[in-house]
Amino acid sequence: MTVRTERGRGMRPAAGLLALALSGGLLAGCASMPDSGSVNSVDSSQRADADAQVRVYGVPPRKNEQPLELVAGFLEATTSDDPGYDTARMYLAKNVKRQWDPSAETTVLSQTPQVRVESSGGDREQGFTVTLTGKQIAKVDAKHAYKPEERDYRARLHMAREDGEWRIDALEPGLVLGASEFQRIYRSVNKYYFAELGAGGNAGRAREVLVADPVYLRKRIDPVTSTVKALLDGPTSWLDPVAGTAFPTGTRLEDHRLSLDDSNALKVRLNDRAAGTNQEQCLRMAAQLLYTVQESAKITDVTLQRKDGSRLCALGKEQAKRYAPDQSPGRPDRQYFVDAQHRLVSLADSDDSPRRVPGPFGADGPLQLRSVAVDRGEYRAAAVSANGQSLYVAPLQGGAALGEARLNVRGGTSAKTGLTAPSWDGLGDLWVADQDQERPRLLRLPGGTGTPEEVRVPGLDGGRITGLRVSADGVRIALLVTKGDRTVLKLGRVERQGSAERLSLSVQELRPVAPRLEDVTAVSWAGASRLLAAGSEQGGLQQVQYIETDGSQSNGSGLPGITGVRGVAASESPGRAPALVAEGEGGIVRLLPDTNWKLVGKEGSAPVYPG
Repeated sequence: MTVRTERGRGMRPAAGLLALALSGGLLAGCASMPDSGSVNSVDSSQRADADAQVRVYGVPPRKNEQPLELVAGFLEATTSDDPGYDTARMYLAKNVKRQWDPSAETTVLSQTPQVRVESSGGDREQGFTVTLTGKQIAKVDAKHAYKPEERDYRARLHMAREDGEWRIDALEPGLVLGASEFQRIYRSVNKYYFAELGAGGNAGRAREVLVADPVYLRKRIDPVTSTVKALLDGPTSWLDPVAGTAFPTGTRLEDHRLSLDDSNALKVRLNDRAAGTNQEQCLRMAAQLLYTVQESAKITDVTLQRKDGSRLCALGKEQAKRYAPDQSPGRPDRQYFVDAQHRLVSLADSDDSPRRVPGPFGADGPLQLRSVAVDRGEYRAAAVSANGQSLYVAPLQGGAALGEARLNVRGGTSAKTGLTAPSWDGLGDLWVADQDQERPRLLRLPGGTGTPEEVRVPGLDGGRITGLRVSADGVRIALLVTKGDRTVLKLGRVERQGSAERLSLSVQELRPVAPRLEDVTAVSWAGASRLLAAGSEQGGLQQVQYIETDGSQSNGSGLPGITGVRGVAASESPGRAPALVAEGEGGIVRLLPDTNWKLVGKEGSAPVYPG
């Protein structure tokens, strides 16, 4: 269904666009405008967002439209489903109509902008300046990457007469939208690129490890084509140093519009830049396409074609699993935690009570544990001793020996001293942080049992790492950073430099992913680009919530309330609704789909999924 708004004709349709909440006198208007005007708020009309098929378009400017009405129409038109913003351009003067670039950036405000109109000089017929103001919460750049950025917003438009009609003759590139309109118009999509793991022992695996790169694209503007074009544009600026594409530089689509056929297969015709790719590279290109497009449509396979339509290669969904972002061979329906006797136990979704795991951390060992991490294949585990001073790695196998500690540090009785809970990446490396007040460090143990290597983390700004979870791809890491009495959640990019013999790692460009949370107590990966975190806003109650890694609002449904959360665990496996596990005031609780939290381990602690 298509809805076209008609300004000034009563109520908007349910799926209508932004409207300026203007006073009746101003809208009635007269040929001249006052030298200054009051601040007026642009407000959102009510709409039926549930109807995703509704297409909304603005209307062109009317004859003899006054400056304030012209601003209203222009802002309405920029929120329409017009693919090229042709209607919005009708409000612009000829000299800027084609120069204006709405895709340069999108500024997201907490509410739709307030508008002030002022004359530009003594002669009211010479022009008017319009000031837009509001509270900015985020920016979306030209590569569609979302970045939280709270500040006061102020921008100006200028209007002048052209052929007897008012038109906007000066404006900044990009769009400005209220948060509700942004959510209505845009959708979050994960693009996929291959991890770049340096020259170390994992370098060869980089050809098969896909990394999610979230972006925001318009919902109803040819979703498959826009998604593929965004993928061909390359990784976003933040991810680019640690991820690359299999597509040759300059690869572009030959077809203006892509769509799935009746069997949900996709054919993609590429320009000559891709014509000479070999079979291996072509399959990697197809894997990127398949995993990216499945964010927008149910797809079964991808066929890549040359410019003349001849086939380059084809890749089905089953074949593509070798490139899956989470290649863990473990069971996504099994969780682990430390029981009341400080031993490692496991719990499947179908179990009502936990069971001790075999090996020195569970049924066979004397060591009391503070925290654990089970590798992604569920063959071995890493455990921190109860005093926080020692890190051990041992098989999950009956009769296996505990062995010597892989790492020893100064500990203490507090959970904020000694070693943090460890974390395995999907490459087999083990990560842990030393919370020593005098010398805090982030450490990596190559292969899980290698000599601990310090990983540089510039940008901590005097804080220290008190919790961490590394992603399956090994190039992203979620960190809890404590400074004073405040703990915040940040995401870092893991960069690898040097040779295989002298590989140096660092975590670069830390960015906040939950800027409104002032006290974050726990975090877990919960998908390719989603985290599960427990925290509270200033003066608010603690809550467990999903958080997108780009800092945008998660589309996940709200979770039932729970108090005193010190640990959370979620599965990274895509395509299912796994159980969530948390350490609350009474022990370990679990949340299965369509249920409420249920106690499964009294006085238990440190819940984890493999990873």
